[in-house]
Parts: sequence; structure tokens; C-alpha cells
Amino acid sequence: MRDGYNESPFNQVSPVVWALLLPIVAMEVVLSAGEAGLVGGAAGIGWRSDALTRFALDPRILGAMVSHGQWPLDLLMRFVTYPFVHASLMQTLMGGVFVLALGKFVAEVFRAWAVPLLFVLASVVGGLAYSLVPGQTMMLYGAFPGAYGLIGAFTFIVWARLGLMHATRERAFLFVGFLLGFQLIMWVLFGGPLTFVADLAGFATGFALSFALVPGGGAQLLARMRRR
Repeated sequence: MRDGYNESPFNQVSPVVWALLLPIVAMEVVLSAGEAGLVGGAAGIGWRSDALTRFALDPRILGAMVSHGQWPLDLLMRFVTYPFVHASLMQTLMGGVFVLALGKFVAEVFRAWAVPLLFVLASVVGGLAYSLVPGQTMMLYGAFPGAYGLIGAFTFIVWARLGLMHATRERAFLFVGFLLGFQLIMWVLFGGPLTFVADLAGFATGFALSFALVPGGGAQLLARMRRR
């Protein structure tokens, strides 16, 4: 007998979300297998370092391209490729969980194709914002700026629901405020690169784009909320 209780929650995830998650998982499987010596022999141990060198975003390349007036495609692609490579299995797992959970939620309200669009555009804007911070030299990598774009869309949905209930809309920002506040505290205590700037920019991008990506505009969103 089939009912809602027996249906796996993974069956409810849009295929578009799985397609977005696939390259993140595939990259990590290969790199982790190489580090464990399961594939690639001795060379496999260095695959993660090579992947970061090839796909991560060096914040200095934006200034170099502007100053030289040249825009090589392989460097421009770094703004799109950096979210799919991570420094460790743990970082991949954390980023993947955010993408899966938030992507599922956003896809249920927006059109499914909005999820990868939000992720990619938030990643690009996050990379640009990080590159504009003076003095940054550490590579930017990982899915978090894109995931924060999905958090921005999630926050927009909660914000709209609270407005429908005539509740305090500021409550919608508690989740992202906690996450960014924690990152800021860690930076104050321990220093390091200002990667949370990329996350903040990704969040702002996701939230702003949500106004345009809502099917049928704001009125349609409110009507959909009434049915949920």
C-alpha cells in the first residue's frame, strides 16, 4: 500500500536539483578516490590540488583582466567553475546538503530551472564581489556562494509568507543572519580571507532575483501560498 508516509523524500526532489548536484558529487568522488590511492596511483594524491589550481577563482584575475583589457575565456570560466570544486570531503558534504535541501524547497515554489539559474548567477556575483575586496589573494572555491543564492530565494519565500500572514517580515532574515553572523565572528577571532563577502553577495543576488523569477509575479506567489 502506497501513501505519503511510504514515499521517499528523495523522490520529491526535482531532477534539475539532482543535475546541479551531480557535478559537485562527481568531482568529489574522483578527488577523494585519488587522495585515498584508489585511482590514479601516486598522481591521484595531487588531483585535488590540481583541480583547485585549474577551477578555483583567484581574486586577482579580475583586476589583471581589467588592467590589460583582455578577457580570456579560461579565466572568465573560473567564475562559473569554482563552485564545483572543494578543499575537502567535509566541505563538499556541507555544500551539497545546502544545495539539495534549499534547491528542493525553491523548486517547489519557483519553476525548477530557477534553481540552477539562481545558483550560477549567485556564484558569479559572489566571485565578483570577493574579487573586488582589496588585498584578497586566497582562492575562492566551493558551492557556498551559490547555496547562499538559494538561501536568498528561500528567504524571499518566507518573507512573502510572513507578509501574507501580516507578521513581522524581518523574521525571514534570521536564518541567513545567523549564518553570516557566525562567519563574521570566526573571521574576527581567527582572521583569514573574506569569503563571507562572496556568500553575502550570493544571498543578495538570490533574494533580488526572486522578485523576477516568481511565476506570474508577486500576485501569483501569494495565490500559490494560499494553496500550500
